Amino acid sequence: MRVTCLVASRRRRKKVLKQARGFRHGRKLLRQAYGALDRAGAMAYTGRKLKKRQYRQLWTVRVNAACRAVGFTYSRFIDGLKKAGVAIDRKCLADLAATDAAAFTKLIETAKAAL
Repeated sequence: MRVTCLVASRRRRKKVLKQARGFRHGRKLLRQAYGALDRAGAMAYTGRKLKKRQYRQLWTVRVNAACRAVGFTYSRFIDGLKKAGVAIDRKCLADLAATDAAAFTKLIETAKAAL
């Protein structure tokens, strides 16, 4: 009697086809689904790295806009904060720039004094 591992192989194939739900143009067929899922996984991995990069870029743009509204530049602001010994990351700076203008103005004054 030949052993085919029917239950395990069916479960494996069903798992792949379930992950391929929503794919188009024949990528729901088993052979194409394997390749499409490989590519989707690679793109998802890349996307997770890009997301971090894009958020940091967004925070930089927001902080720069808030600095320029007061007549200061982003690079001089960051340099002044480093020289003053203020260790706040870009995410917190962008949040302060958007929500608490008074605190952000104090940080700008601190940066100007350190320069």
